[in-house]
Amino acid sequence: MAEEKPPQLVDYFVVAGLTDSSKALEEESQQPRPARPSEPITDVAVVIRSQGEDVPQGFTCIENSTSGHPADLNASLLSSPQTYLCYKRGRGKPPLIELGVHCEGKDRLKPGYEIIRTTPYSRSANLSSGAASHQRTFLTYRRAAESQGHNTLGITDICLVVPSKGENTPHTFCRVDRNLNAGMWGPAVFLCYKMAMSKANTLVYEAGLLSRYPEQDSESFPLPDSVPVFCLPMGATIESWPVNTKYQLPVFSTFVLTGASGDKVYGAAIQFHEAYPRERLSEKQSLRLGLLSVVDRRPITSKSVQTRRSICVLSHWPLFDVFRKFLMFIYRYSISGPHVLPLETHISHFMHNVPFPSPQRPRILVQMSPYDNLLLCQPVSSPLPLSGASFLTLLQNLGPENAVTLLLAVLTEQKLLIHSLRPDVLTSVSEALVSMIFPLRWQCPYIPLCPLTLADVLCAPVPFIVGIHSSYFDLHDPPRDVICVDLDTNTIFLSEERKLLSPRSLPRRPCKVLLAALRAHFQQLDEMYNKPVEEASLEFLLTDYDLVYGRRKQLELEIQASFLRFMACVLKGYRSFLLPITQAPCDTTHDSSSLFFLQGFLKSRDRAYHKFYGQLLRTQLFTQFIQECSFVSDRHACLEFFDTCVEKVQVDLEKAEDAPLMELDDSHGSEHTVFIMPPEEPLGPDGAELPALYCYDSFPVLRSELFERSQDQLAALLCQPKSSAPSSPAPRRTKQEMKVAQRVAQKYSSMPDMWARCLLGHCYGLWFIYLPTYVRAAPSKVRALQTAYEVLKQMESRKVVLPDEVCYRSLMQLCGQYGEPVLSVRVLLEMKRAGIVPNTVTYGYYNKAVLESKWPSGTQGGRLRWAKLRNVVLGTAQFRQPLRQRQLESEAHGSTLPVIKALGVLEPGSDSFVALPPGLRQLLDGPGSSEDGSLSDLSFQTDESDRPALDSAEVQLSLGPGARGSKPGRRDENQNSLGGTPRRGLAAKLQQLLSPAKRPSLRHTASVEQPSTRWDAGSLRRASEQTEPPPRKSPVESLLHPHERPDSTASESSVSLGSEFDLSDTSLGSFSLRKSSDPLPEALAGPELPPVEIRLSSCSRCQACGSLVHDEEVMAGWTPDDSNLNTSCPFCARPFVPLLSIEIQDFQQPPSPSESPQSRGEQPPAARGPVLSDRSQCLALDEAEPQPGDPPSLCNGCVDSSGPRGPAPRSELVTFAYLSPLVLRKELESLLENEGSEFLAQPELVDSHPIIYWNLVWYFQRLGLPSNLLQLVLASQHVRPTPQVQPLEAPPVCVRLLWDVLTPDPNSCPPLYVLWRIHRNSAARLQSWRHPSSPFSLAFLEAVLSHVGLGEMHKAIALFLQTLAVEPSPPPLQRSIYREILFLMLAALGRDHVSIAAFDKKYKAAYAKVASSLGKEEVTRRRAQPPSSKAIDCRRSFGATLEC
Repeated sequence: MAEEKPPQLVDYFVVAGLTDSSKALEEESQQPRPARPSEPITDVAVVIRSQGEDVPQGFTCIENSTSGHPADLNASLLSSPQTYLCYKRGRGKPPLIELGVHCEGKDRLKPGYEIIRTTPYSRSANLSSGAASHQRTFLTYRRAAESQGHNTLGITDICLVVPSKGENTPHTFCRVDRNLNAGMWGPAVFLCYKMAMSKANTLVYEAGLLSRYPEQDSESFPLPDSVPVFCLPMGATIESWPVNTKYQLPVFSTFVLTGASGDKVYGAAIQFHEAYPRERLSEKQSLRLGLLSVVDRRPITSKSVQTRRSICVLSHWPLFDVFRKFLMFIYRYSISGPHVLPLETHISHFMHNVPFPSPQRPRILVQMSPYDNLLLCQPVSSPLPLSGASFLTLLQNLGPENAVTLLLAVLTEQKLLIHSLRPDVLTSVSEALVSMIFPLRWQCPYIPLCPLTLADVLCAPVPFIVGIHSSYFDLHDPPRDVICVDLDTNTIFLSEERKLLSPRSLPRRPCKVLLAALRAHFQQLDEMYNKPVEEASLEFLLTDYDLVYGRRKQLELEIQASFLRFMACVLKGYRSFLLPITQAPCDTTHDSSSLFFLQGFLKSRDRAYHKFYGQLLRTQLFTQFIQECSFVSDRHACLEFFDTCVEKVQVDLEKAEDAPLMELDDSHGSEHTVFIMPPEEPLGPDGAELPALYCYDSFPVLRSELFERSQDQLAALLCQPKSSAPSSPAPRRTKQEMKVAQRVAQKYSSMPDMWARCLLGHCYGLWFIYLPTYVRAAPSKVRALQTAYEVLKQMESRKVVLPDEVCYRSLMQLCGQYGEPVLSVRVLLEMKRAGIVPNTVTYGYYNKAVLESKWPSGTQGGRLRWAKLRNVVLGTAQFRQPLRQRQLESEAHGSTLPVIKALGVLEPGSDSFVALPPGLRQLLDGPGSSEDGSLSDLSFQTDESDRPALDSAEVQLSLGPGARGSKPGRRDENQNSLGGTPRRGLAAKLQQLLSPAKRPSLRHTASVEQPSTRWDAGSLRRASEQTEPPPRKSPVESLLHPHERPDSTASESSVSLGSEFDLSDTSLGSFSLRKSSDPLPEALAGPELPPVEIRLSSCSRCQACGSLVHDEEVMAGWTPDDSNLNTSCPFCARPFVPLLSIEIQDFQQPPSPSESPQSRGEQPPAARGPVLSDRSQCLALDEAEPQPGDPPSLCNGCVDSSGPRGPAPRSELVTFAYLSPLVLRKELESLLENEGSEFLAQPELVDSHPIIYWNLVWYFQRLGLPSNLLQLVLASQHVRPTPQVQPLEAPPVCVRLLWDVLTPDPNSCPPLYVLWRIHRNSAARLQSWRHPSSPFSLAFLEAVLSHVGLGEMHKAIALFLQTLAVEPSPPPLQRSIYREILFLMLAALGRDHVSIAAFDKKYKAAYAKVASSLGKEEVTRRRAQPPSSKAIDCRRSFGATLEC
């Protein structure tokens, strides 16, 4: 399969900054209010005016509060001192960055804070000096570091508020939550301050594009023109700094661009300053920057000129940590040097040669230089969508209460404006806000980092989530209907016009659990981060922080899991209110009211929370969520994971469940790692190193000739070995279903009956994974789908354990693909009848099937009239049945049913025939036999389009529990078809629509689509069983008199024929893959064998103890691990890998014109024996001595068809691992993922993946499930090529499933059943068995059978043990005593006369009796123990359909 290009990690590399065409932003903006103060606050002081203190020079006193009330800090009593607060602006010191209130003896002083203990006049600055309390209270402040005096956050304004006077904290101000009025009387006074960038002499311009790579736009994603503006949201600046100012660390920021289709593109950028040449400045710019003196315009040399630039990468993946490391490496590379390689080489190397991590290779280690590396990790099984959210940042900046308030605002779709002075925080918090409402998805405008030039979006009349820099409010007032969230001050400003619901409107208990969890996580955050984020150094960012990453990631998941649990409680039980589409679609089908029972869901909630749920149900969030749940979407894995979370949570609990909803990703511990080495440095002509020529004064303009060219082939080789299969994902399990299947298998592995059903469920899952291939190759798609529906019903009747919904989902998808919506509805009803609630994936494919398919006409008039006419015709035919019955009785020995007579299926006039339904008796006689042209000959001539329902005449005959043959069409003596399949009329189609519960027989429909006829050597026996046998002796009498052979029985006939006895469990139905009206295979008309015969056996030998472990024992020993190939030996308990043995006999011979009798026009004589009903002739032929030179013969005079016919057949014996259904399913899904579902129909499957192929053949044949796999072996290396045979005329393949080994051990003693056949001369394949001196004589065999027949099983076991004990050197026995006696019983009496369940019960009781006398350990050592209950349940569930 052709390899696709892997996903690209980085799409573009962009350099943004000041260009020649950049426009000045401050000149264009019309400021509605005065500009912010240009100087920050550097000092604060306390003055006591009642003691004669004046405001110091340069200080400003705060006389009044924000609304004009007196701002006295001690206004409690008249005798209290009048204390006021003063502040001073300037640039001589670093600005203040935080204020606080400290109480001695109560608070611990925070690091970096200073206390204002005295006034400027050396008096005590105690704010509580006039209060009765002896506790002293002082103001505190924290100052910026000396190296960060410029371009850093600082306090730019201070105010006092009195809440009792109706004053609130001003917008963008931070309030100190400590009352400054420490007295018992008077109003409370609070200190508020505002943070802003304390910059001076700055010119702001609109950012432009300086350079980019690649220079050409991609067809799928062209570079947006607005990227430079997002890289520098505050604009490209020109600033003047003091000469001794240190460079600020690069500022990392992120942004998200949302396309028209809703897809997101993530940007990561770093902003840095670099020198700007003074020569490029105009005189006006120099004056504004303070670079020229005002009077004489002389240059001021004590200042330097800087400009702000940005480098950015754009990607579809929010790997912000990786991009930050890469950008920091590029930035440091540009300011260091010189280097041998140019900067462009490292950029192109990272973009072209570093692929996006895939599930096959989740770790990619990129070595950028000898000292710099980065690790890309993709979660292998992440159930949540990938995003750039940081719940740590959200909780750290907002706190628990505000986080819950914003959760309510997002759920009710409010207008949210998030602002901060730190651009790297806005995107992380905004992404967390839209991620906390998972599984809901924000549908309205979303701009996490909005540039100042695009701030007009705040006037949009729709809900939005917008993040913007706080400096926006220095120029504009906030919109009146917007909820403003200040991340710097941890405050939320609610608008007056649009009130928000109270958090009390949320469900109480889930909200209480959420708040408790957030408070606990917030306490951990406070302990983890005890210093501000802005103080982190560059060295910390570039060091290895794996341990810190692990703690952060775990805490991140715990916070996200808290929000996830809340959403699961809020939407608990929503799936039961989904309304499936059960009728033809109309205009309102996609409406949420048609897809979801809104009123029912609302009534199921507590009335106290109806207001919240009412708003939630009306949002676009919920409407889109219902549509995603109802139809196929790209979020099915996420929604399925949410459904599992809904099942885990309990709404009424006061605390969270113990089981975590989310687990830490283990991709860092994966062994799959791809190493990407740095670009190689070129060497000179003589092998010497080239000189370092590349050194940069500033970040350069990228040169296209220095970039490396793309290496797509290398990237494809490193990332993905093969593309995903193009087939539909419906037959595949989701990752969540795989996890559930593992848990179910682990649970049921200790429960014998459930373990067998679990294995059986995975076997049916294998067939439904193969179903699309089977239907694609079927000539009649509808009948193939009906066959699958019958398989589904049979699967439910056997009460299998289905760990997933692949069986239903696969059939639903195929119904939609081939236009059968009615059948898809039936499948959904079967799911509900089985008690299975479809998950999101299954439900989506169901609605897609019924929505996109063409429905039958909705008019009922014509259908009803045709139904009435059909009833009249059927009623008339019922009155004619007595006449037809007498006619059939008169033709009992005629030639109307020669084939049925030959097979002994039914004799006309027999009781079975009379008991048949009238429609089936009419089918036996065939159409056109009536001579009077009555209504029974009437047929509707219509089109032959296939429909699921079949006419009653097409239903296969039900011949009782022991019947297995299917009724052929009416034929003459030359085997020419006279009747064929009756044509279905329009009445049958209408009956299907009017009677949807009427379905065709499973055996009939299962046989329709099989191209090759499946038949085995036991088919003749199964046909003969249907003849009514004469009276016979009981099995007990035959055991007492072994030399007197009982009367003719079908079971003994099968044994004497030499076809190894069939252990079919007739209580469990199996599929007959041959259509009832198809021509009979030649094997039923004569002794010819099929061109290819395949024998399979799962009986495996334990390498430790040498015992043979049979199929059900192998199944019982498997483990629930889907990667473990071992089973455990029931005798020595040691693990070993079981083997599936396959013997392929190819009877096809190349045509020989000189020797072929057909070339001379002669027909080879058919070696026919007497019919099975002729008992005397059968016995006579059996007792006749074979003459020398005669071909080997079976009983009844039939020649051994397995012997050589002309040239010797080509025989091949191969063995492969016998896989558990769990292991096989995992391997099959991996094969389909890499090769596609079409590979299952290609002959290469047999040779390239033989283990998967032969295991599938084994399970499908074991359960009788139809498939086209057998035809693939004809084109494999195991069979001679036959170019003269066309594909449509491919010969049939005979398959036989054996219970015992294919090739016996020559050194072992033959088993008892083989000795019985040797003594009776009734075995066909005994040449491979040697005949050593065996301690078991014919008398011993007869004695064992007699004891068993008389109910003395313990005597049979004791006789066996005694016979072995008297032998001086007993031969090695590979089978247990249980297996020896069971096989002997089946060989002597036949399967129909042996109840294996009753045998197991008797043997278990006999074993207990023998063990009590000889000792359990001794009996177990001698292998006399019965099979385990798990093995017996496996045999009962799968059915004993094996031969021996």
